[in-house]
Amino acid sequence: MNSIDSASEHKFEFDIVIVGAGPAGLGAACGAAESNSRIAVIDDTPWVGGQIWRGYHQDSKSPAALWLNRFRQSGATLLDRTTVIASPRPGLLLAEHENSPRQIRWKRLILATGARELFLPFPGWTLPGIMGPGGLLALAKMGWPIEGKRVVIAGSGPLLLAVADGLRKLRAKIVSVCEQAPLSRVSRFVLGLLPHWGKAWQAARLRFSMGTVPYRCGVWPVTAEGEFSVQRVTLTNGLQTWVEECDLFACGFGLVPNVELPLTLGCELTDDFVWVDNWQATSVPNVYCAGEPTGIGGAECALTEGQIAGYAATGNQSKAQALLRDRKSWHRFRSALSNTFTLRPELKSLAQDATLVCRCEDVTLERIRQFNGWREAKLHSRCGMGACQGRICGAASKIIFGWGAESVRPPILPARVQSLISQPTANSTGDPRAQSPDLHATCPPDAST
Repeated sequence: MNSIDSASEHKFEFDIVIVGAGPAGLGAACGAAESNSRIAVIDDTPWVGGQIWRGYHQDSKSPAALWLNRFRQSGATLLDRTTVIASPRPGLLLAEHENSPRQIRWKRLILATGARELFLPFPGWTLPGIMGPGGLLALAKMGWPIEGKRVVIAGSGPLLLAVADGLRKLRAKIVSVCEQAPLSRVSRFVLGLLPHWGKAWQAARLRFSMGTVPYRCGVWPVTAEGEFSVQRVTLTNGLQTWVEECDLFACGFGLVPNVELPLTLGCELTDDFVWVDNWQATSVPNVYCAGEPTGIGGAECALTEGQIAGYAATGNQSKAQALLRDRKSWHRFRSALSNTFTLRPELKSLAQDATLVCRCEDVTLERIRQFNGWREAKLHSRCGMGACQGRICGAASKIIFGWGAESVRPPILPARVQSLISQPTANSTGDPRAQSPDLHATCPPDAST
């Protein structure tokens, strides 16, 4: 692995460029590295492994550490702390590294952009001390004080147990873990893990580590209250409600794929995920995709898909072919995840009229209700035009109203004007198509200058 830290270097050319350094991105890099290709991995964090493999040490014997070591020895170039903000034309990514823009040219592109947590609004959800389970664990791993804090964890998905275990190891006091999916579905899911003995063992270990901490299925939050920060949450199982005191409330309802970059490139979606063929190739020539953007399936599924994409992108079809059976198995696991943790209809009505749906622009549910679609709500209320650019309220609106984002325009993330104007122009390339009027005309209102 080669790391480039100099902000003065801003033009790069590679055969294979991989966006994302999580399990899918690392699998793709290691697969592609078996060729003689020039490979780069782009990630906006200063570490590799994504959030799921964050904190694993090189000397560990875990599977994650083994893959991290393999990547370090792959010879791939790591462009860390680099955020992709646009694709002005095919074969070119415009990115931002600290205070400098970067132009990254590619012959084949592998998208491993991962996923983010899904938040649903309910009364009190904007109180300090309420955050996503994954976000809270990430803060705690970075040294945020958690010892002795009473934590209620709620939402949906296997991440809840993993977060509870991680916070417990950091000496937090877990009050309860509440899963919205009914016990019948969760039980069938656990029994279905037996063919994946590693996953079955992991689930058993996580549940055993919680000891007497309640793990309740068919339970979801109603409200959160507190004077200056969250102090208590009201929970329900649909038949009765009760209150649990806490210092922190970790609440997230699964994951949402990061498909903004694939959409910008023109990739076709199916059921909100990036469509790929048998070799992880998208509908756009020379663009591949792996991991959570193609379906929420966990680290092992992402790793397998990433390897297939890396091999396929470098013409190593035989190596890719050898992994198809494993991928099929992980896709069955992915389907079981989706079926088990499907969100119950009651979650669509958690928010009340006065509840903020867009917390960036302070737009309430009552205000949004009067519109007929996402575009109309955005134009008339500024919903989705804040710092998160609709990543929170857009996903929530899809659950509540069934709306979907009609388009994605660059920049994909808030960017400096310096970066936006650094793209190649017709004068510098001789190609009149190099100029991108949309990119220059579109800048989020919170962009730093």
